[in-house]
Amino acid sequence: MTHVAKDDDSTKFAQLTVREAEILRHVTLGKSNKEIASDLFITEKTVKTHMTNIFSKLDVHDRTQAAILALKNQWYTDIQT
Repeated sequence: MTHVAKDDDSTKFAQLTVREAEILRHVTLGKSNKEIASDLFITEKTVKTHMTNIFSKLDVHDRTQAAILALKNQWYTDIQT
């Protein structure tokens, strides 16, 4: 069963746009929406919109669940757990 779940998670990650994946990476690093907006030269409202899309695509309810899912599946190999 674990193998199937991991494949399902990979499918979810593949649904993210490049920008959404970039924002999720910043979330996984523990950055706030304000910090992400500053780093990516976008508004905080735009970050919030992307976060809503990320939650929907990953089927999670908050940024902590999204970050845990990313770390569990090692979507960002440069981030150490």
